Amino acid sequence: MRSKLVLLVAVSGVAWAMPAVAAPGDPIDLGNGVSLDPILAARLRYEMVDQANLPDSADALTFRARAGLEMKAEGFSILAEGEGTLALADDYNDTIPGNGIEPFPTIADPENIELNRLQVGYLKDGNGVTLGRQRIILDNARFVGNVGWRQNEQTYDAVRGLAKLGPVSLDATWSVSQHTVFGEDSPNSHYNGDFVFLNGGIDLPVVDIKAFAYLLDYDTRLAFSSQTYGVLATAGFDIPAVGKLSGLLSYATQSDYGANPISYSAAYINAQAGLAFSGFSFTAGYEELGSDGGVAAVQTPLATLHAFNGWADLFLTTPANGLRDYYAGVGTALNVPFLPGFKADLTYHQFDSDFGGLDYGSEWDASVGFKLGPVALLAKYANYQAAQFAVDTEKFWLQAEAAF
Repeated sequence: MRSKLVLLVAVSGVAWAMPAVAAPGDPIDLGNGVSLDPILAARLRYEMVDQANLPDSADALTFRARAGLEMKAEGFSILAEGEGTLALADDYNDTIPGNGIEPFPTIADPENIELNRLQVGYLKDGNGVTLGRQRIILDNARFVGNVGWRQNEQTYDAVRGLAKLGPVSLDATWSVSQHTVFGEDSPNSHYNGDFVFLNGGIDLPVVDIKAFAYLLDYDTRLAFSSQTYGVLATAGFDIPAVGKLSGLLSYATQSDYGANPISYSAAYINAQAGLAFSGFSFTAGYEELGSDGGVAAVQTPLATLHAFNGWADLFLTTPANGLRDYYAGVGTALNVPFLPGFKADLTYHQFDSDFGGLDYGSEWDASVGFKLGPVALLAKYANYQAAQFAVDTEKFWLQAEAAF
């Protein structure tokens, strides 16, 4: 709620009323339907990575801040936001070549100052268009996302249009550049090309159904040029005396596109079921990023990859033999005294190849989080046990974050 603080200042015996002062993060009313919305966010994170094939573990203490403004007037808006990341402890490979710390395991949070977003747009009743550098997250971010877990956000130079027709929603984007998490000093700071994201769906009483097409034609990252066509269905409903049952089912096909030198075609499958009751939730699922006979596999280079296939991030690039991820987890959001917003999760993954019968390995992931005032606190742990892919890897995070 906006603060209604009003100051009365006596000047020569006359009382002057000063404009109301908004609380941090609240929009400021400028009058005549115009508002100014400040953007403030900060995140402090410690991350440790221990890999069996490297002599030393990596330790990173990084601080990320974002600041910006958004002005709105009668559906029109203009937004500008900067982002900066500082390494307070830097015993890690930050992915920047030539900085002398490559022997450490990788933590992809380099020091960086950049323009994160700069966009103009119009949106009213679900219909509108946005032009400029912007954040784009489609559905569950499996194919297109902002990689929000890393300190430097992924954004896009794009034009995006939205339309809402009753229960039907349409979403179309043309992007010419992917600005990555690797920072302005990296040779991989951005990838140019022609990227088309088409997404349409219908919102039904029990199930939401989406159809999508993602056409990626990279100028230089040719092996990741692809065309993906698929559907996604999500559902949720209450069962009396049992709890809430939820489900997700997605299927897609992917093949080479543009100047990709490899000819391939493979399938993507994700099936998941969940049950929530009495403050606990149980989830089980199967995700397949298929392989075309070991030649090439389904890739999702624009995804928020940390959210899928284990927090140890061993499968950011899908192996040519593909990936099958069998996973199950339990979580709780109990009302714990003195720990508002308390959440805890535990998930197990078994990773196999889609082609060749390989047992890649397994992983346990665990997290605990709660809030202290406006600050969200989080502890996370990932433990990957290698069999026939990569090496044993442990990761641990402690994080404090606030946003207004």
